[in-house]
Amino acid sequence: MAETHVLFVEDDDVIREATQLALERDGFVVTAAPDGLTGLERFRANRPDIALLDVMVPGLDGVSLCRRIRDESTVPVIMLSARADSIDVVLGLEAGADDYVTKPFDGAVLVARIRAVLRRFGHASGPGGASGAPPSDAAPVEGPLRFGDLEVDPEGMEVRKAGTPVALTPTEMRLLLEFSAAPGTVLSRDRLLERVWDYGWGGDTRVVDVHVQRLRGKIGQDRIETVRGFGYKLKG
Repeated sequence: MAETHVLFVEDDDVIREATQLALERDGFVVTAAPDGLTGLERFRANRPDIALLDVMVPGLDGVSLCRRIRDESTVPVIMLSARADSIDVVLGLEAGADDYVTKPFDGAVLVARIRAVLRRFGHASGPGGASGAPPSDAAPVEGPLRFGDLEVDPEGMEVRKAGTPVALTPTEMRLLLEFSAAPGTVLSRDRLLERVWDYGWGGDTRVVDVHVQRLRGKIGQDRIETVRGFGYKLKG
């Protein structure tokens, strides 16, 4: 099984070295960087399987680094933030991050979140991890699905709007597959956290809200409807 390569950008020497050692003990290959510009250079040189980015790093902050990575790649990104209620969390998600972990974090929790993200992306996730996981737990369907001018092909993993291809990140694609498997059905944020983000425990619903906003921006603002107090549904 191929080893999973992690890029870890963190300016605190103690946290960076301790976390790198912990991840390596769990079987990951880690490339560490003390600042954003070095992190971008090492991302381009090594093309890791996943990036862990601290929000507050010098040179190029984590949010800006996430945007630069997202311009070049759909590699999964987890932001690390010292405050769960920080606006930086939302900014990181809006910049294209797939998830976030609040500092200080437990090493086992971080590894679990990394493996959950990698399962969604179909990567190996270190010893005992899965690879080649399907993009969604939704029931399989045959052939493209059409919702107005939106066409979703679950088998080919392609999306078109008015005939034009739409580029989605793997997380956005999983989210759209959940909606398209049950058009007109209200899906709660908790259900989406469980099925798309692989959370077997309570999670921050901002992750869902920001990804829905990003998905709307790509497939049409009116295609996904908010049902206040309940969740979201795809218009058929």
